[in-house]
Amino acid sequence: MSLHRHVCRTSKLSKIPWKYKQFAIAQGQKTVTDYLHATRCIPYAFADQISKNSNTALINLITKLSAFSPPHYPHNLNKFLRYNPINEFEFFFESIGIHPSKFPSLFPQNKFFFSEDETLLDAACVLSEFGFPWDKLGVLYVESGWVFKWAASELKDRLCEFKRYGFCNVQVVGICLAFPFVFDGQKGAEVEALFCDLRLLFGKFGLAGCVEEKGNGVDDWIGLCRKIRLFYDLNGGKKNIGELIGGNNGVGVGVVVEHGEEELVQVIEYFCRFGAKKEDVARLIVNGPELLELVLKMRMVNVLKLLKHFGMSSNEVDIFRKDYAHVLGTVKLCNLPNVMRALGLHEWFFEKIKDGNHSLLVSFVAKNPKVVRDKGYRSFLKGIEVSRTPTHSMSKLNFLHGIGFGENALTMYIFSYMHGTSDELQKRFDCLLHLGIEFSKVCKMITVHPKILSQNPESLEQKINFLCQEMGQSLENLVTFPSFLCFDLENRIKPRYRFHLWIIEKGLSSKIYSIASMVATSNKNFVSRAFKIHPAAPKHWFEQFYP
Repeated sequence: MSLHRHVCRTSKLSKIPWKYKQFAIAQGQKTVTDYLHATRCIPYAFADQISKNSNTALINLITKLSAFSPPHYPHNLNKFLRYNPINEFEFFFESIGIHPSKFPSLFPQNKFFFSEDETLLDAACVLSEFGFPWDKLGVLYVESGWVFKWAASELKDRLCEFKRYGFCNVQVVGICLAFPFVFDGQKGAEVEALFCDLRLLFGKFGLAGCVEEKGNGVDDWIGLCRKIRLFYDLNGGKKNIGELIGGNNGVGVGVVVEHGEEELVQVIEYFCRFGAKKEDVARLIVNGPELLELVLKMRMVNVLKLLKHFGMSSNEVDIFRKDYAHVLGTVKLCNLPNVMRALGLHEWFFEKIKDGNHSLLVSFVAKNPKVVRDKGYRSFLKGIEVSRTPTHSMSKLNFLHGIGFGENALTMYIFSYMHGTSDELQKRFDCLLHLGIEFSKVCKMITVHPKILSQNPESLEQKINFLCQEMGQSLENLVTFPSFLCFDLENRIKPRYRFHLWIIEKGLSSKIYSIASMVATSNKNFVSRAFKIHPAAPKHWFEQFYP
């Protein structure tokens, strides 16, 4: 029903009165089913699957009718199909779960009917009869399209080979949809190792029993196998995935069974943000289920207390308090990876909690269940709530917290200089990272000169490229003088730098000026300095270089 509502919102059906839209969709599906079955000789069960799972193609067909009349609609649609046959591949690909945007690269060239392809529909029918959900066959087609070129007998034999490992049909379906490469004959050893590991997990470590308790449906097995695939990929596709998940008295089995795929993806992405190796992240998660509960909740932590708890000396903490004031105070646990990156401590932090030491973080949170926010920060939040644009302001503030800034006075000060939406600020921040500046150094640059994030990405890239390629400077110079990014490239940076080169080339001065003295000096002082170098220099500046 919800699918019908979604489809009915499309503007393409605007010429059909609202109360008839659901009728138009349902009748259209029936007509296409009858057409595919009676006219195109496709077995009814598969014709029905195709018509009921291809709403975009169906709407495109309906809109081709010149007018809509409820009493004559079924007849008109039948008549239209009699003289205007549909592209069967368009309906088929959408019905198996492939988005229409991908059609151009998938459509068989110069083909319109299934009869023009010897194996496609037959392979889909074999898979469906085996137990594969029709609307999920697109996963196989996109990742292992050659399967649909096999003869029906060859495909049946391959599926039977999979069952010989001791799996039933629903288990094979789950495995194939989570690991489509099992159909690849060139990965024989890898597939063999995978099936042996899965047999171990399903049998010895009891995953089959856990799924059977939940209903033992095909979706249950697909979901389980997709979660195992997450750890398989983290482990680099190496063997011993059974040992990874089933080891440590089966702790990892509980992680896989008790948490959903989205939760696991969220936690995996969280710990990968510390810059850790993926296989280390996999071991951390399967050995520390308590961490999942922490990460998935909006806990608050105090940064300085956390550093002390993790073994940092008082002198070291004092250095970070002085040099990294922007990350101090309280932070959300979900932002901790970027807080550590802003401190340059992300790798240090992960080293502390890996290899069975995850309890270090768990115990810290347990000892500090309540964290008191800074009083000034709370007043600042109240000011945002009563401002003219509270939603816009909070999104900008959340951006700052998201890149590692804590709940403190310096963050509030920097916030006042932030211009643009949170999305725009994030793109500018990402641009600086992409150009090679370290995460912690970008954060330090923002604290020194917040307005650098008021520049658009194209402008930032042009200025940094000019600095490195034409001026021959390193990014470290930019870190010490971030306001360089706020000066106009064409009207300030380029003319002054090229005038400086002219001075050197003419031998008028051998002194190499810093970037700041070249760019940040006022026009009056710049001309005065040029006059001291040579009385005729200002005249040349105004005639040849001044914008």
